[in-house]
Amino acid sequence: MIEDLVTVKRSKRAKRVALRLDPVERVVNLVVPEKMSLKKAYFFAREHEEWVRETLEKLPPPIAFTDGEKLPVFGDMVTIKINHNPELKRTTLKQYDDILQVNSYQIDASSRITTHLKKIARAGLADMANEKAHIINKKISSVSVRDTKSRWGSCSQDGRISFSWRLIFAPYDSIDYVVAHEIAHLVHMDHSKDFWALCRSLSCNYVEGKYWMQNHGNELMRYGKG
Repeated sequence: MIEDLVTVKRSKRAKRVALRLDPVERVVNLVVPEKMSLKKAYFFAREHEEWVRETLEKLPPPIAFTDGEKLPVFGDMVTIKINHNPELKRTTLKQYDDILQVNSYQIDASSRITTHLKKIARAGLADMANEKAHIINKKISSVSVRDTKSRWGSCSQDGRISFSWRLIFAPYDSIDYVVAHEIAHLVHMDHSKDFWALCRSLSCNYVEGKYWMQNHGNELMRYGKG
């Protein structure tokens, strides 16, 4: 039944019913205008049931932060090694080349691993952003990372830049493209031809990086799930 495949989301701003994939929660949301009947909304969903099923089936499997899991981090594969010891008083994490060693009293140390990866993301993305900003003689006010669903990055008029921390799991050219995109906004707060020309010049592989993010970006949402 279609009712088992979608999650109803009432919206005051929606003008028409729509089906939208939430790659983070791994569900298809049935967005319903506030005054529309559920009967009518479900009728719309049934008409698109094949798309709903195919979309859910195509979602890549989740990747949990567990012992032995391999993660691409800034283009390099890193293997998680977890030593569970209930006698330990705290959780420690250290990275040795391609090994992320986790010593923890917790059975599930995924939250600490996530925190560690966010720190790596913030430091690495800040370095890349500052390097590109220097090329165009611009200064960045701050760089932060968030767990965003719909935007990989943002840039404010006062030079504050934010990235999705999950970018670190993308191919390096794609990370580089997103950083170039936000740095180009330090000059052009729009998506004009001049903006795209600058974005291209700041990217090490503009075509491949942009293509991957447009066609595979949702795959990044599977990390830390499961």
